Amino acid sequence: MSLKAGFRMLRHIQLSKSSNSIQAVRPMILMPSQQMKFSSQVPEKQTSTDVLHLSKNCIKRLQEISSGSKFLRVQVEGGGCSGFQYKFDLDDQLNDDDRIFEEDGAKVVVDVESLEYIKGSTIDFHQELIRSAFQVVSNPKAEQGCSCGASFSVKL
Repeated sequence: MSLKAGFRMLRHIQLSKSSNSIQAVRPMILMPSQQMKFSSQVPEKQTSTDVLHLSKNCIKRLQEISSGSKFLRVQVEGGGCSGFQYKFDLDDQLNDDDRIFEEDGAKVVVDVESLEYIKGSTIDFHQELIRSAFQVVSNPKAEQGCSCGASFSVKL
């Protein structure tokens, strides 16, 4: 299933919930031997959009606050004023579906589902007089976001 089709299905499920109607959505699941091949399909390879970039401020702050096996976990959840929101936590437990991005000892971990929404983005640490926080910036999958940068809507 293409990423765009996945977003359409997610949007359909959300619309179904909000209208209080019950609609069955049955995604087609194929075994590896049954995978569909399209003539326009490009062989999978890692490109710059398949990774997360870490800013110098992010690396510096993670080096200051993480010790030993601690890392920054970035997740994307439904919610926020724009539809999806970023969640940042310090964690020390890796899951089977996690992808690790590491630079100069600073480690950021993202689960594969969340990574689909933030591929190609940069994780930054921003400091102001009234707050300091990690942020996802330059997200190629985000159409718009809220003014505080905590939530975004997805490009379809």
